[in-house]
Amino acid sequence: MSSELVRSFYAAAEALAPEMIARRRDFHRHPELGFQEVRTAGVVTRVLTDLGLEVRTGVGQTGVIGLLEGERPGPTVLLRFDMDALPIQEENAVEYASTTAGVMHACGHDGHTAIGLTVARLLTEARAGLAGTFKFVFQPAEEGLGGARAMVADGALEGPVPVASFGMHLWNTKPLGWIASTDGPVMSAADRFTVKLHGRGGHAASPKESRDPVVAAAHIISALQSVVSRNVDALDQAVLSVTSIHAGTAFNIIPETAEILGTVRTFTPDVRDRVIERFNALVAGLATAFEVESSVEYQSGTKAVSNNAELAARVRELAAFVPGVTHIVAGERTMGSEDMSEFMDDRPGVYFFVGSRNDERGLNFGHHHPRFDFDERALVTGAALVAAAAADYTARAA
Repeated sequence: MSSELVRSFYAAAEALAPEMIARRRDFHRHPELGFQEVRTAGVVTRVLTDLGLEVRTGVGQTGVIGLLEGERPGPTVLLRFDMDALPIQEENAVEYASTTAGVMHACGHDGHTAIGLTVARLLTEARAGLAGTFKFVFQPAEEGLGGARAMVADGALEGPVPVASFGMHLWNTKPLGWIASTDGPVMSAADRFTVKLHGRGGHAASPKESRDPVVAAAHIISALQSVVSRNVDALDQAVLSVTSIHAGTAFNIIPETAEILGTVRTFTPDVRDRVIERFNALVAGLATAFEVESSVEYQSGTKAVSNNAELAARVRELAAFVPGVTHIVAGERTMGSEDMSEFMDDRPGVYFFVGSRNDERGLNFGHHHPRFDFDERALVTGAALVAAAAADYTARAA
């Protein structure tokens, strides 16, 4: 039965491939940054409305939700697709290149939106054999702006309440035909920090009369590198990166202040708490040692995306029946972050990756690169697997 379900959805998705590719290229030509996805949301709204779904717009500013009820009663599942682009100038010389200066789809969200609309059509056309309710969530502002949180605050997880959630990402680090569905943590939590140091400025020729925040910052940055290597269990994972430092205006002036920016990424709350504890202790201790004042602003960002093991295993089982899939992986993890976690809180969920790289065609640049592009055959694989996983879940849980 599982093999028939998957192959049926794959055949239907393959027949819709020209439409799906055309739609993806249209989104690619007209990228929109987070919370500015007005045109994209308009296309999504029109397509879902034409399919006969109950549609709600303006959720979390520019998000769209569509509801499809199966013929038989059953649970509600949430299917999430992100829509936003990035502030990057595209360098691809393709006919569907971005027409908006300084903005491009460099992460595959144009493909995700096209996949989501195709999944909506696949499930609508298969409605007579479906159980449950399918909640299609087209999300704005995934790229660090809190779009998922905004949608949740606007009632995305209410009326009806989903009991499980599904999401996917085209993955350009891996080739077409590769699928990963990992048990447990799969994408890290991402926090941001700002350290402000205030000393006493002075002439660079007389440093003894100053309290140099630059020297303090240098020692703090160096010491922070020990947090992961010396305070986190070697079997756990964490990343602490200092990414920016601002201080001074001239070669002969010791400044009053220095500012350090960066990010911390972890998979579990315990590791996160330990990193924050040591981070604060090192900053405070070294600031005191160098006689400068310090303050730390720690901004909690996205939570870790952690897959339900049973759902992740089921996606792997279904992936085995997808034509063209040659590699199915259970251990792919990344320190990249994703706010899909907001839709997986307090309910089982799965977030899986679909390989989209093609070395022979030069479609092998990484995510967020100005030459990012992917093999569009991955759209069919993604649409078929999302549709099959959702329909399989509601049928088994009904």
